[in-house]
Amino acid sequence: MAVKITGHTQLLGFFGSPAEHSTSPAIHNEAFSQLGLDYTYLAFDIGLDKIEAAVNALRTLNMKGANVSMPCKTAVMQYLDEIDPAAKLCGAVNTIVNTDGYLKGYSTDGVGYMTALKDNGVDVIGKKMTMVGCGGAGKAIAVQAALDGVAELSIFNVKDAFWGRCVQTVKDLEENTNCKVKLFELNTEDPAAMENLKNEIASSVLFANATGMGMGKLEGQTYIPDASFFRPDLVVTDVVYAPPETAMLKLAREAGCKTINGMGMLFYQGAAAFKLWMGQEMPIEHMKKYLGLSK
Repeated sequence: MAVKITGHTQLLGFFGSPAEHSTSPAIHNEAFSQLGLDYTYLAFDIGLDKIEAAVNALRTLNMKGANVSMPCKTAVMQYLDEIDPAAKLCGAVNTIVNTDGYLKGYSTDGVGYMTALKDNGVDVIGKKMTMVGCGGAGKAIAVQAALDGVAELSIFNVKDAFWGRCVQTVKDLEENTNCKVKLFELNTEDPAAMENLKNEIASSVLFANATGMGMGKLEGQTYIPDASFFRPDLVVTDVVYAPPETAMLKLAREAGCKTINGMGMLFYQGAAAFKLWMGQEMPIEHMKKYLGLSK
């Protein structure tokens, strides 16, 4: 369908680098077309050296808003007028809403993850989940899970230069939510650390990989050494969506677990941003068919 640009057409955008890989323009422009909304969405390659200018341009051009991706999710916060509490806990913004020049930042990554769980019939509210990863997507998931009412959360992360951030995340969640949060070292070479991981998974209803393990150069790899870490009534999720079934999800499926890849999270974080901008729901069922997500 041809896009009709008029003198009334309003602009939204993607700020990040690289930008050409983004699926956001295809998703949002299809949704605008379906609902007859006079908006268009473009991707802009914006690095850290240009993010302040990009935010100024958002105001100058009266853009409705923007999505923000790496490497700008944290740096952009200093240029906004207000930060949503969840985004403040995450320490990152992925969605900006412009209301007459007043810019508010949100994080919809965690909302996307939790909505994808619900869409797959998974309920973790009041229960315990264990996850690997506490940076980027991992932190967003942890924050939203705690805010939504997950009772217990065990987080495993490599003890690297960013370990201090993980410690602070746990402290922030304990001070600002009712979730009981514990942090463990992730070390596949340490039998004691792996036993901790196995035990925490055993007492959880859901296990999540919130790292890039299993994609790109790490395709075919997983932090889980064997199927004894899983059981048939466990739900296993991955933020990775390419490949659609990672080595971890394959292992979980063969162990009889319900498995969910990262495509639903990707879609629903976009749907949450759409609602913040438009004040109405994205045409969910149409978009799921358009993206090949329908069951």
